[in-house]
Amino acid sequence: MISAHRLTKKFGKTTAVDSIDLNIPKGQVVGFLGPNGAGKTTTIRMICGFLRPTAGRVEVDGLDVVRESIKVRSRIGYLPESAASYPEMRVGEYLKFRAGLYGLKRAKRRDAIAHAMTRCWIDDVKRKTIGQLSKGYRQRVGLASAILHSPEVLILDEPTSGLDPSQIREVRGLIRELAGQHTILLSSHILPEVELTCDRIIMIAAGKIQAAGTIEELRTKAAGKSQYVVETDSSQASQYLNAINGIAEISVRLTDDGWHRLTLSARDGAGDLREAISSKLSEEGCLVREIHREAPSLEHLFLRMISEPQAVATDGNKKRVHS
Repeated sequence: MISAHRLTKKFGKTTAVDSIDLNIPKGQVVGFLGPNGAGKTTTIRMICGFLRPTAGRVEVDGLDVVRESIKVRSRIGYLPESAASYPEMRVGEYLKFRAGLYGLKRAKRRDAIAHAMTRCWIDDVKRKTIGQLSKGYRQRVGLASAILHSPEVLILDEPTSGLDPSQIREVRGLIRELAGQHTILLSSHILPEVELTCDRIIMIAAGKIQAAGTIEELRTKAAGKSQYVVETDSSQASQYLNAINGIAEISVRLTDDGWHRLTLSARDGAGDLREAISSKLSEEGCLVREIHREAPSLEHLFLRMISEPQAVATDGNKKRVHS
């Protein structure tokens, strides 16, 4: 439903989006995850046709965003981070106004507005002015206005920004309600929100795609490199364990009660080494009171994926300044 090839956007000498590829299947909820300044909003604006790419191309439902901009926009419902609205207008009046902008004929407007209000749970506030509403309700009104024309694609930029926990749960539930009927691209910098809401995640940092896949695929990738914690009475344990294939590094410290606590870093793809560690220590006559595996979480993967390219970008900027 959304595809991009070598999509690039530069602002002067600054590259905001750096030759990225995207492929978002129809009907999925995809999280576009990255820190502030990663290039998420710039990418979204190119997909919507608000910004022209410096290089590369992007298509929505097989339509080129640059050459067929009007047709593309008719297929997209867009909720920006700060959704524009008219605080003095009543909710029903505002949705009627938006339906007119979408070109919905008078005969279809009433049904479209009623359907959108029901889907977004705002029937009870349709006669209130938007300025009277909480931010959670204003987000619902924004979503209702985005689905009025039954778009194939919904693009939501930080939809839970500034909401309290109860409002976040409401918006999250609403997004899941809309899933299936729309292809949804949800931009966020908050991993738990994306993890709870989306089928797939695309991680972006410093303008480049760093990782992409289903939640389970990314969890498997994150768990590929594990650490093991062992507590033993033997001061020679690190020498014994160095012989195990798959152990990359061992650090040791002495606990307050005189035991040796070892942290073992495994090589990528080493598999589960607990049995090998236990067997080796038993073979050498070591007494073991603790052994457990610490597999990195999806959060560890996210932090690593965003920190490494940001560090490279910072170093590059320093070099350009010094030169």
